[in-house]
Amino acid sequence: MKQYPISRDGWLYLGILAVLSVLAYWVWSWLATIPIILFLFTLFFFRNPEREVPTDELTLVSPADGVIMDVERVFEDQFLNGESIRVRIFLSVFNVHVNRCPMAGTVVFRSYRPGQMIPAFKSHASELNEKNYVGIQNKHLQILVTQVTGFIARRIVCWVQKGDSVGKGERFGLIKFGSCTEIFVPTNVAIMVSAGEKVRGGISVIGRVSIE
Repeated sequence: MKQYPISRDGWLYLGILAVLSVLAYWVWSWLATIPIILFLFTLFFFRNPEREVPTDELTLVSPADGVIMDVERVFEDQFLNGESIRVRIFLSVFNVHVNRCPMAGTVVFRSYRPGQMIPAFKSHASELNEKNYVGIQNKHLQILVTQVTGFIARRIVCWVQKGDSVGKGERFGLIKFGSCTEIFVPTNVAIMVSAGEKVRGGISVIGRVSIE
């Protein structure tokens, strides 16, 4: 999928706001201020920067920009079906919202669950909110990445399908207007981040696989 500096999922919003800005200017020049501000915010929100992705195949990179909410041992029952380590990342409306693959591999699992729209920073948001699951596998391990909506977020976008080959740091989707992204990994992954730490998708190393 060809990538642009501004994600294609934002083009429709930008087009509508551009037209509204012109129409408002014709009616009364000061009236155009509101749609212009919204246009600039939307341009900022849907930015899609290039990233220099670490090449070490044993490291996992963050699937999103944001702040680490927590790192916990949990039982993952959708794909890994066992004890796992979950790293939750909260994305504010000011973060880049493009999601990236933590490692290279093959998409072997896709699932979608409808749900509520409670604030993504709430501890129970992951269990109740709308959620998309993407399972990736390579020769070293299997991982699960989830996209979780929030109070403002209203749509999950996912560009990969089961059977697709993906590269480390490759963009696979986004969540519109504030959200949470989670990654579930096996317990043999040494986690290298902690709660409160800021991370950048495709750049920040969140864990390293032990193959001993």
